[in-house]
Amino acid sequence: MKRLRWPKWMPIDPYIVLLLATVGLATLLPARGAAADVASGASTAAIAFLFFLYGARLSTREAVDGLKHWRLHLTVLICTFVLFPVFGLALRGVVPVLLTEPLYQGLLFLTLVPSTIQSSIAFTSIARGNVPAAICAGSFSSLAGIVLTPLLAAALLGNGGAGFSTDALVKIVLQLLVPFLAGQLLRRWIGAFITRHKKVLGLVDRGSILLVVYTAFSEGMAQGIWHQVSPVRLAGLLAVEAVLLAVMLALTWYGGKALGFGREDRIAVQFAGSKKSLASGLPMASVLFASHASLAVLPLMLFHQMQLMVCAVIAKRRARDPERSPDPAGESAPHAVQGQPQDRVLR
Repeated sequence: MKRLRWPKWMPIDPYIVLLLATVGLATLLPARGAAADVASGASTAAIAFLFFLYGARLSTREAVDGLKHWRLHLTVLICTFVLFPVFGLALRGVVPVLLTEPLYQGLLFLTLVPSTIQSSIAFTSIARGNVPAAICAGSFSSLAGIVLTPLLAAALLGNGGAGFSTDALVKIVLQLLVPFLAGQLLRRWIGAFITRHKKVLGLVDRGSILLVVYTAFSEGMAQGIWHQVSPVRLAGLLAVEAVLLAVMLALTWYGGKALGFGREDRIAVQFAGSKKSLASGLPMASVLFASHASLAVLPLMLFHQMQLMVCAVIAKRRARDPERSPDPAGESAPHAVQGQPQDRVLR
């Protein structure tokens, strides 16, 4: 019997369908009372396990080798943790015309989240770009985000309407950073096991995120989340995010050219520097925003699906480019690595 596969022509990522179904389940059957306590405890454990796996998967050798292309990685980090937050702050001007204050807080949070790993690699590979650079850029961004995202959130969100508190910094260290470092320390002994069972662990990985979403939106139901987001506000959020994504895609592509990067490096910069990680952002939002996490993650969930759809189109167009521009002397990097994943992915 053949396995059922998601149709390639379908414009939405299958995992997003599961995420939306989880939101629907939390809306119809939210966890309450003792069940809510159990779900919250399981979600906390799942988040710690997620970041333990992130630490165990990150190859220290690859990270050190990637430092040779430091200009590219610095460019991606600036796009992710400087330009994105600057635009996020500038978008305060759309409140209250297009967005409510809680939705804006969620939008600002999404600009503070690290870049993706798997999807950046996949799209860079499809577009025939510098895949090794995309691997390192995504890994560096995720690693930096464990520290920079909560610090930026503390500085820019404060104790305002999103429910963020400085106590969350301690939770970040205990729930995210400590498990990540533990994974790195134990990688020597468990790295081979994780590599052999990456598909199974990938299911656990994604299942953990679904649990985080269910818990967040169950708490959101107690807060009356769907009474706070009207269809008009939702449409306004989508419009703002479309503009934000378009601006970042243009800046990373043409900015890369201005900085002297070749075609393959520009592709890596564009895909790693214009996207935000749902896999990292959801657990962080759950820790940082507590009972307000449902509104905080809504902009990130919508932006994530939008970036996947748009970047898939761009990657396919880049793949049809008739010629490759030569890289600057000394900056040339290997072309796409054979066997790199080219399917749509979540992170």
